[in-house]
Formats: sequence, C-alpha cells, structure tokens
Amino acid sequence: MHYTYILINILAVLFPFGFSFEKRISFYRKWKYLFPAIFITAFIFILWDIWFTSLGVWYFNPKFITGITIINLPFEEVLFFLAIPYASMFLYEVLIQKVFTSSSKLRYNYISLLISILLLIIACFNLNKAYTFSSFFLCGGYIGFLFMRKSKVLHYFFLYFLVLILPFVIVNGMLTGSFLNREVVGYNNMENFNIRFLTIPVEDFIYGMLMMLLNVSLYEYFKSRY
Repeated sequence: MHYTYILINILAVLFPFGFSFEKRISFYRKWKYLFPAIFITAFIFILWDIWFTSLGVWYFNPKFITGITIINLPFEEVLFFLAIPYASMFLYEVLIQKVFTSSSKLRYNYISLLISILLLIIACFNLNKAYTFSSFFLCGGYIGFLFMRKSKVLHYFFLYFLVLILPFVIVNGMLTGSFLNREVVGYNNMENFNIRFLTIPVEDFIYGMLMMLLNVSLYEYFKSRY
C-alpha cells in the first residue's frame, strides 16, 4: 500500500493536533515557539537524512510510499520530521503543565553527564559504523553541551523521554515492521550494531533522543526569549 507511511504520519499527529485547542492545554498558543524549533531541527535532520540515504545507510521501501520525492527523500520522510516532533512536543507540554513538578526534577548534573560520557565512549568504539557513530556521538555531544551550559531542559528531559518511549516504539515499530509486518524503512546492518528491539535498531532510540532533545531545547529557548 503506497499510502502506508503517510498514514502513519497522519495518525501520529491527529490526536495531538486536535487536542491542541483544548482549553486547559491551549497548545496552539505555543505555536510561535514550537514551529521555529521544529523547522530548525527538521532542517538539520533532513540534511542528515539526505546524506545517509545517498550512502545507503538506510532506504525506503517503494511499496509503502507515494513516490513523491524531495531530493532523494520520500515526501513522507520529510513530513515525519514535522509530524512526529509536533506530536512529541504536545506530550512534552502536557507533562510540563499537568504532571511534572519541582519534585520531579532528576539530579540532571549527574545523570546527563553520565549519559553523555557513555554515548561518546560507545561512539568512539564504533567509528566504522556510520549510523552508530553519528547518532551516539552527536547525542552525547549535545547532552554534554547542555550540561556545560547548565541547561534547565535537562531537569525533565530524561523523565519525558521515558514516557515518550512507548509511542516512539509504536510509531517506529510501524515503520520498521514490528506491528504492520511491513518494512517501510530498511537499514544497512553494516552501518549499525544490528541489535534490535523488536524490529527497531537501537540507534533509532538515540537518534530519536537527539531529535527530541534539540526540539525541546530550542522550544524552551524561544519561550525564554519572548
């Protein structure tokens, strides 16, 4: 079915978009901070995606995409970097408003530093695996950067990401074959660990962490500026 990927994007964002206008959340009022964060992050990740697609690090099954491309990327892949961050940031805002309190703060100075060092060490031992090295190195480096700047984003981010894991697994599972029994996105296992949770490469979790950390940090930056 050529509309599989685009339907996954639509279904992922449909509920969060509809509830953006719910009076108690009023997420639409945050769009002026949200969309710059999403567009900047999307631009970076789309460039990364174009490069790795051209290298054959990953590929897209033509059976499940419309065939509309932007450079070498399916239109649906570009839409992914808008729809999924929107849905994920809606969850972030709900958690910040309704769930997380000052007592929810983790000792981010220790946890974030430990995660940063661990990711960078793993990256350094996998220089020959493009997806493993790039995702672990960039994520570890960005966490380290935020740690050095004493970013308040790290107070809640890892709690948020733990909550995000379930919808992440569902959506990514649809793309990699866990739940729909069809591989929309495939991977060259020479460029990753070839270790998977269900059908999801472990690198996807680090890639997703970096994408959402960049979205959250930019979102909070723009909120603090205006």
